[in-house]
Amino acid sequence: MNPPTIVSSLIIFNFDPVAIFTPLTIFGLVAVIAMVVCYAYESRSPGFILAFAGACVLGSIYGFLQGAWPFGAVELVWSAIAISRWRKTRR
Repeated sequence: MNPPTIVSSLIIFNFDPVAIFTPLTIFGLVAVIAMVVCYAYESRSPGFILAFAGACVLGSIYGFLQGAWPFGAVELVWSAIAISRWRKTRR
């Protein structure tokens, strides 16, 4: 008997990428990727700090829509912190 492969395991567990990647999930994935990219480039320009704040707002919206209100609330706090940091760097 052959050992199971990744493909056979996915078939056994009824992996359905259409069911997993809903529009809401894709929105959340894009928001988190934007946060990570903007955070990585914050030292290059104050614009990335502001973009990070915007990405945090998108992450917050995702959290509330998904039903994870603590995540949504924390992301709102992070966006406020980022906006404060952006204002300080502009001076």
